[in-house]
Amino acid sequence: MNLRVRKARKQDSKEILRLIIELAKFEKLAPPSKAAQERLIGDAFSKNPPFRIILAFDGDKAVGYVFYFFTYSTFLAKRTLYLEDIYINEKYRGCGAGKKLMKELIEIAKKKKCGRLEWIVLDWNKNAIDFYDRLGAKHMKNWFFYRYTI
Repeated sequence: MNLRVRKARKQDSKEILRLIIELAKFEKLAPPSKAAQERLIGDAFSKNPPFRIILAFDGDKAVGYVFYFFTYSTFLAKRTLYLEDIYINEKYRGCGAGKKLMKELIEIAKKKKCGRLEWIVLDWNKNAIDFYDRLGAKHMKNWFFYRYTI
């Protein structure tokens, strides 16, 4: 296995969408519509993208990704790197692809002088929770995640 990570490029669009559809299937959700897929790729590779994508590869095959963006902590007075999505193809879980992606995010957060890296995880995803625990991440028990959908 030849695992490597790099920033996504426009020519990776089909692979990015393939992996997003795999994630939707894994989470038992409807995948993004064609219009949403077009917006996502348009936004990802726009002049000022609202998020960034890093891909994990085994050779030339994309096997995972992270989507991230920056928020701001008023109490730390520093940026926060927010991990929107991480996904690793089922065949590649446990082989180090997720760890490589997370290490890359930590390095980006350090370079950007972020005060923290944050994300959410579904409460039923025991494998992901165990992975984050092994990385040394802390579960924030005093906070509830809320969403208002427009």
